[in-house]
Amino acid sequence: MRVAIQMDPIADIDIEADTTFALGLEAQTRGHTLYYYEPDQLMLADGTAHADLRPLTLADIADAHYTLGEATRTALTDMDVVLMRQDPPFDMHYIAATHFLETIHPATLVVNDPAAVRNAPEKIFPLRFPDLVPPTLLARDMAALAEFRATHGDIILKPLFGNGGAGIVHVRADDDSFTALAEMFLAGREPVIAQKYLPAIREGDKRVLLVEGEAAGAVNRIPAAGEARANLHVGGRAAAVDLSDRDREIVSRIGAPLRDMGIVLAGIDIIGGQLTEINVTSPTGIREVKRLGGDDVAVAVWDAIEARQART
Repeated sequence: MRVAIQMDPIADIDIEADTTFALGLEAQTRGHTLYYYEPDQLMLADGTAHADLRPLTLADIADAHYTLGEATRTALTDMDVVLMRQDPPFDMHYIAATHFLETIHPATLVVNDPAAVRNAPEKIFPLRFPDLVPPTLLARDMAALAEFRATHGDIILKPLFGNGGAGIVHVRADDDSFTALAEMFLAGREPVIAQKYLPAIREGDKRVLLVEGEAAGAVNRIPAAGEARANLHVGGRAAAVDLSDRDREIVSRIGAPLRDMGIVLAGIDIIGGQLTEINVTSPTGIREVKRLGGDDVAVAVWDAIEARQART
């Protein structure tokens, strides 16, 4: 198949931890032809998505991990599959890209489905399952935020469309900077998220990778001392982990809805048996799962993509 990968600059990725790179390697192993473009090179011309595609060859070699050919402006309808894999923030630029790619899907299979990506914001979609998530408030009203804090004591404040742990703040019950912190969040236009602090974060933030709604691998991300975030790029440590009965219950509840929406690969975050995020834009963790002795989730992803593409 002809596979176009829409991603952030390939020169800057860490191949030891990059899921998009893992997906590209597996596609290449299967004999698929790879093309590369960055989100800024995506355009809508005459009602159809086009991009400046460059032939791509990958190698699992540090500092020599890719080779690119010359760019050619190409209608993405000429591709069999497009992987939409750029990282958030989930801003208007990201939303526009989903609209552009929606013009070619499903005749050209876009993974994940661009309409589903747009309609399942990663911190809002989990709230469709209120019994699976910790107490959570999305609001721009200072009095409502203060009342939530008074009820729950230690809380987390975080931006609604942030990513990678950026902007997450642990506010303790006796912290007199709460108002100032909330005002900083409310300086933007979006609601802020207030969520009950889960002490179980000290034991780790479990990332579970779902392929077609089924658990395909998991990794535990343990925060560094003095850090409220477990994200690996801010010092979190990856560790092998098994799924608990509660984890499997969460997967069984949310897996089928994600699959039916067209989400081939999702990454869900679970802290102490509580669902905190459902990542559908650019889920990560494949390299860590495999390195820690788990299955190669990229194989399952491409099995799923090939099966979906065969049905189009």
